[in-house]
Amino acid sequence: MDVAFSASLVSPIVEAEANGPHAVIVDLARGLAERGHRTTVYAAAGSRVDGVELVEIPVSDGAHLARIRPGGVEGLGDRATVDLHEDFARMLDTIGRGGHDVLSQHAFDAPALRIAAALPVLHTLHLPPMVDAVVRAARATAAPLAAVSRASRADWWAAGVHPAWLLRNGVPDRGRGVGPPEPAALVAGRVSPEKGTEAAIRAGLAAGLRVWVAGDVYERDYFEARVRPLLDRAEYLGPVPRPELSALMARAAVLLMPVAWREPFGLVAAEAQMAGCPVVAHRLGALPEVVEDGVSGILVEPGDAAALASAIDAAISLPRAAVRASALRRLGVEPMIDAYERALTRVRDGVRGPVAG
Repeated sequence: MDVAFSASLVSPIVEAEANGPHAVIVDLARGLAERGHRTTVYAAAGSRVDGVELVEIPVSDGAHLARIRPGGVEGLGDRATVDLHEDFARMLDTIGRGGHDVLSQHAFDAPALRIAAALPVLHTLHLPPMVDAVVRAARATAAPLAAVSRASRADWWAAGVHPAWLLRNGVPDRGRGVGPPEPAALVAGRVSPEKGTEAAIRAGLAAGLRVWVAGDVYERDYFEARVRPLLDRAEYLGPVPRPELSALMARAAVLLMPVAWREPFGLVAAEAQMAGCPVVAHRLGALPEVVEDGVSGILVEPGDAAALASAIDAAISLPRAAVRASALRRLGVEPMIDAYERALTRVRDGVRGPVAG
């Protein structure tokens, strides 16, 4: 099978970033290629990933201004909307000339869902139904859609969009040890309000731990006003390549995820558990599916600061070998590749996929 993958054109795919959809695309492209399929990733110019066949798409200046935030798209005016639509049209025209059998489309952008591709396509919805234009485009498309968790699928159904496939994310096993951790809390992922970066730093400091913050600054005003003032007591590492992030997770006593939104999956939580690092997170969205409460981490209700503090101590006491074993049993990358291989084969063959899971 010859599979094309399309990523959002808002930012390039690079190793040193905490972007869940990009990580999934790279893992799928590598995994399917190892199984003998031809895979090609189409992404914004400037993308750099080892071991993946990339086709870079020139992108207008306006497209880079589009930042998806809960409730809308930040910085996307009329001119940028037109630019982004033209960029996706250019990408899909390039894909159509590539001789592929099927397209695995991962961009969470209305133009990517609206524009008809020249080949069979499966759209994966990596985010909740939080942008009206994307929801409208998802309702209108005749192409099959996939959700990445049961919680996210339920959110999309409530919004009037019915994904035919449930294709859960998975993460590679990087073979990290489960030795004694350092007395440090890790905060990883994009730095933004919905990810709870400020709350995570404060919780880690209150627990008497060193705090490492790894991730790209997604919302600059939030970083300057809410996060930077805490960095005299916490260490900001910036974007960290995934292998190095896994090594940090293996060293950290706990990963903190007091998110303030309905997390559609929680790739960082999955990666931490795979490295033997327990997770403390708010019980929101798909995190109850990703964190095995009381085994690989502790889930608490949002807004309960006392519960969050006690959960950190409880999580650190969990056996790290059991944390890693839980991740190996539930969150590996191979089941994800299996599921996409089946789904893309059926889409290529024109068979409507069943609702899985």
